Amino acid sequence: MRFAAIADIHGNSDALAAVLKDIAALGIDEVVNLGDHLSGPLEPVRTAEMLMARDFPSIRGDQDRHMIDLYRAGDTGRSDVRALDQVHVGWLAAQPATLIYHDDVFLCHAAPDDDAVFWLDEVTAYGTLRQSPLARIEARAAGIDASLILCGHSHIPRIVRLSDGRLVVNPGSVGLPGYRGRPPHGYHVETGTPDACYAIAEQRLGRWSPTIRYVPYDPAPMAALARRKGMHDWANAIATGWVG
Repeated sequence: MRFAAIADIHGNSDALAAVLKDIAALGIDEVVNLGDHLSGPLEPVRTAEMLMARDFPSIRGDQDRHMIDLYRAGDTGRSDVRALDQVHVGWLAAQPATLIYHDDVFLCHAAPDDDAVFWLDEVTAYGTLRQSPLARIEARAAGIDASLILCGHSHIPRIVRLSDGRLVVNPGSVGLPGYRGRPPHGYHVETGTPDACYAIAEQRLGRWSPTIRYVPYDPAPMAALARRKGMHDWANAIATGWVG
């Protein structure tokens, strides 16, 4: 079995197009999507339509959930929520929080029991992220009967082999390689490259062999769009991989 895993597109339709082109060029037919599809100052409608047309097995991220709540409450103060219509929101709302794929792959957005927590990473006293201790990772994986667990949310690609042989993979972010975390606990994430990121998972002789793949594309139009909307951290991150 071989398939691609994408996550955290955040409305960056240009990055998504580049990743989908790369996946197709590799002859990979199956793709799973780990959520946070549309949120941000970029192109939520175009991104939604690209994803809806492909109908990948997908789950709902914490920002997807938040957009649904804002839309249903009539709060259209954010440009991404204001751009959506009921079809897009219905598509988001129909996605589950977790999903079992091909009987042996568990999909979650952040962690199996929480769509808004860092799992493979933790915030340091310096406001950066570092890899979590294995014991903490394994505690949240308890009870998950799957040999491969996929998660997103942090935007940092990680591959972690648990002591029982199970594998946990974060494919990184397709569309947003850096961001600042919200107060009261300020932090920042910077991957150091503007390239779009995703993962390929291949099963060989009963074991998973994952690969993190970076795809160069022209980030300038998306960075300019973010800057026009006053999202300068987003613009810097999209253009360079650093929030600046």
